[in-house]
Amino acid sequence: MIVIAATAAISVAACTRGPNPDDPFEATNRQIHEFNKGLDSGVLRQAGGFAASVPDEIRLPVTNFADNVALPGMVLNGLLQGDIGGAATNTLRFVINSTWGLLGIADPAGEIGLPAQDTDFGETLAVWGVPAGAYLELPGLGPSTQRDAVGRLVDLIIDPLDRVGHRAMIEYGTAARIAELMIDRGAFGDTLDSILYDSADSYAQTRLIYLQNRQFDLGQTADDAYIDPYSDIDADPSGGLQ
Repeated sequence: MIVIAATAAISVAACTRGPNPDDPFEATNRQIHEFNKGLDSGVLRQAGGFAASVPDEIRLPVTNFADNVALPGMVLNGLLQGDIGGAATNTLRFVINSTWGLLGIADPAGEIGLPAQDTDFGETLAVWGVPAGAYLELPGLGPSTQRDAVGRLVDLIIDPLDRVGHRAMIEYGTAARIAELMIDRGAFGDTLDSILYDSADSYAQTRLIYLQNRQFDLGQTADDAYIDPYSDIDADPSGGLQ
């Protein structure tokens, strides 16, 4: 499965020019972006507002649990990247928090200086030299690239949680991750609102911020890391290029 995914990612990303993804699907991406904005306006924004009003005593255990069930997948990706130290740290975090932390509800590992080493299969592909490919906006999932879209799919398929986790983690893991999404929407509500509803071109702003953050996450920052790779393109907000 991993070999097939890597081959697929290389195939779809082979047309990349330079370090920054192209945006040949901008017209379709903009339509999906408007759909995602409608989904946010109709559901996520209100859910995030409710989550923001929930006391920390309730929110924190939910986010701790969601973060803990994600660790086995990050351990696997760390090993695939050759990051033995990061994989070992995440393994130790999972063991400690799943036992002393009551299945991850608490975070004793963090308290003793073992922070999570966040990673995913998209980063694994990047480590293997797969180019980012074209920029994409995915329905319900938001900004991505061809490489990261393949990575998200593979992460879902190869998640080893069902082989190493407690039954309660498996049963409630998805619900906890959805709840964490609502909590994050509430925590960063003002910032997201300014991007989606206050900017002149929310699509271009979302694209720029995603690509910048992803480059930073992958350690690919450079002198021009904060220059919009599409700044010389006069985009028609209706979806075309002028």
